[in-house]
Amino acid sequence: IQGKHGKDAFALLSGVSLTNEKSYLIGKFARVALQTANLDYNGRLCMVSAGAGNKKAFGIDRAANSWADILETDLILCAGANVSECAPITTDYIWKARDMRGAKLIVVDPRMTPIARTADLYLPVRPGTDVYLFNTILNLMIQAGDIDQEFITQHTTGFEEVKAGVAKYTPADCEKVTGVPADSIIKAAQWWGKAKRSFLLHARGIEHHTKGVDNVLSCINIVLASGRIGKVGCGYSTITGQGNGQGGREQGHKADQLPGNRDITNPEHRKYVAGVWGIDEKDMPGKGLSAQEIMNAIHEGKIKGLLSICFNPLVSLPDSKFTEEALKKLDFYVAIDFFLNETARYANVILPGSLHEEDEGTATTAEGRVVRIQAAVTPPGEAKIDWHIFQDLAKRLNKQKYFNFKTSEDIFNEMRVASHGGTADYYGITYEMIEKNMGVFWPCPEVGHPGTPRLFEGGKFYLPDGKAHFNAVEYRLSADLINEEYPIYLTTGRVIFHYLSGAQTRRIGFLNDQCPDPYVEIHPRLADQYGI
Repeated sequence: IQGKHGKDAFALLSGVSLTNEKSYLIGKFARVALQTANLDYNGRLCMVSAGAGNKKAFGIDRAANSWADILETDLILCAGANVSECAPITTDYIWKARDMRGAKLIVVDPRMTPIARTADLYLPVRPGTDVYLFNTILNLMIQAGDIDQEFITQHTTGFEEVKAGVAKYTPADCEKVTGVPADSIIKAAQWWGKAKRSFLLHARGIEHHTKGVDNVLSCINIVLASGRIGKVGCGYSTITGQGNGQGGREQGHKADQLPGNRDITNPEHRKYVAGVWGIDEKDMPGKGLSAQEIMNAIHEGKIKGLLSICFNPLVSLPDSKFTEEALKKLDFYVAIDFFLNETARYANVILPGSLHEEDEGTATTAEGRVVRIQAAVTPPGEAKIDWHIFQDLAKRLNKQKYFNFKTSEDIFNEMRVASHGGTADYYGITYEMIEKNMGVFWPCPEVGHPGTPRLFEGGKFYLPDGKAHFNAVEYRLSADLINEEYPIYLTTGRVIFHYLSGAQTRRIGFLNDQCPDPYVEIHPRLADQYGI
């Protein structure tokens, strides 16, 4: 396929329920063995808005705190995060903060989720109006003097532009746009503005929008204005959604990225990683297509071949009919997975791979803590450990000299070097150190460094000027609005019984008994209105 149509006619899609080692190896395999630019991952469907917002505001894409700081806070704000069903361990921290410290909980969500039912203050925002809500809260904080002017002056830039931009956002107008009662908006601003310690958490609910980055930045603005970041019990974090949602987005298996969260378009970054890999920088492909763009290009006949691992796009990408048509158009498709998922049914060749529990490696928690995964069992039958499959493929592509790893630890040690000097710097982390300390937080730039559980202490940020950046964001309409033909919003979400695309959980009888099919929740009055 590549000989006939060019290197980029073959694409690779991967997932972030893989270990850090696998994620790193896949990025290297695509660029060195396949030499294709078209590599992306399923984190494109969840974390990229948060990552872009974090980089613009802080210069780094990681939770600002360990979850230990949740236990020390007085106020928690959860926006677009159905933690009770999607993040039970995080929920436990929230319960403990409330039980042990009397912390209050504000929940922002269109849906009355289980966590929303228990909130001290619930803000039922209309889908797509989050920026209006957070801009109004910030304006009320400014008017009440509930901002940390000293922190703003010393450690941030861009506040005056944001202050001017939010001045027109009032509770009365906000109620009309968002549907949240004005009294609740005022109360939320007072609670957040006057709290001694606060912690803001958000997830896909505010990120899965055409304006997801704006939503994230509007949240960050109220955190920065309060000055409550980089301190005990004060923080901001994105809740990751997959098994290695944090680590998997740092190791270079996405379209625009190299290991250490480096930029594939940056000449210095390219030169450094090429040196680690032992290739000429000129031979390294450039920025490729994102996951949905890859599917579009398959549909258009521009991409002819595909290799996927740990990704079920027929279920998780938008418009399953479109995705199915694209899969049928491929000249050749190989799927690596441990179950025959819906997408793999369209593969020409299926290579049974390995679960987390069948291999050694590391993953990075939502907090940014690198932890060890140890093999409990070996892959059954003719299944193979995933990275062994990639090494075998590299050998058949005459690139074996770049893929002579004997153990997962060997891959990790090369990954450490490749990440060194990047924002996601793992260089100082070793398997031994992880075991000894029950995990190590990156960045950890040198051997002997203790790691960094809490970012931004002392007001030190990762942008070139060392400051955090406020970003002015204006409310704008969503790309797809309700109208006469489509008068109702559908907002999607998970349930406690199934995980991700259900490749594993839909094979468990008890879970299928509890929730055999997708379903819709609708208010009885709305159902009556449409005869449903």
